[in-house]
Amino acid sequence: MSSQQLHKATTKGKVLKRIIFIIIGAIFMGIGIEEFLVPNQILDGGIVGISIILSHLTNIKLGIFIFLLNIPFFYIGYKQIGKTFALSTLLGIGVLSLTTLLLHNVPVFTTDLLLATVFGGISLGIGVGIVIRYGGSLDGTEILAILLNKNLPFSVGEIIMFFNVFIFATAGFVFGWDRAMYSIITYFIAFKTIDIVIQGLDESKSAWIISENHQLIGEAILARLGRGVTYLKGEGAFTGDDKKVIFVVITRLEEAKLKSIVEELDPNAFLAVANISEVRGGRFKKKAIH
Repeated sequence: MSSQQLHKATTKGKVLKRIIFIIIGAIFMGIGIEEFLVPNQILDGGIVGISIILSHLTNIKLGIFIFLLNIPFFYIGYKQIGKTFALSTLLGIGVLSLTTLLLHNVPVFTTDLLLATVFGGISLGIGVGIVIRYGGSLDGTEILAILLNKNLPFSVGEIIMFFNVFIFATAGFVFGWDRAMYSIITYFIAFKTIDIVIQGLDESKSAWIISENHQLIGEAILARLGRGVTYLKGEGAFTGDDKKVIFVVITRLEEAKLKSIVEELDPNAFLAVANISEVRGGRFKKKAIH
């Protein structure tokens, strides 16, 4: 097989994988909405939340509102973000709308409000997280927030939160304030689940260590954690002294072990740890901690 044919085969494989996972993600969200939230009058945020309210007030099928209200955002996403994103979002919203229509008359999983809140939030989070991870979106407010962020002194997260506060307040008048409070709990459960799905349960972290004993610490990390380290050259702004900076990527489970190594070899060392959403290439592979 030529390199060009191999590239085409790889590209088709990636596209097929994206399509499959976006469909799976949209179905998860549809199950969360129709089997947990809507029957118990609990809302999601964003366009879906608005759609649930409008469907309740008009008796028009929820899936119709979800699709129609998101149409303007397909166009905006296509113009501002790109064709692939817009098509992925169109697929996701289409499958989500169809799933809610098909599940509308299916018996609900539970009428217990607490169970519906927790498992509805988890199902939403899994669905949205999968779709985002594979390059799409299931709610137009995210696209709108990205655009407004360019002209407003607020972050994307703050803009989305403003929309959702308005939606949950409206839910309080339509469904009652207890349902609005359950909806907020669902939203936060979904939010945290999205993070887990996107970053993974075993998320990676980067660590920066500045120490006079950099060689000793680097060798200990290599021997006891099985992680390769990189030495970077630095200079102290206050003293002007040359510094050696250790850079290493670890998993969340290895963070405590790394801290104990550094503290053991140099209690005065500077250590900074940050989350990393993705690691590719190099020699980053999971090894046994010893």
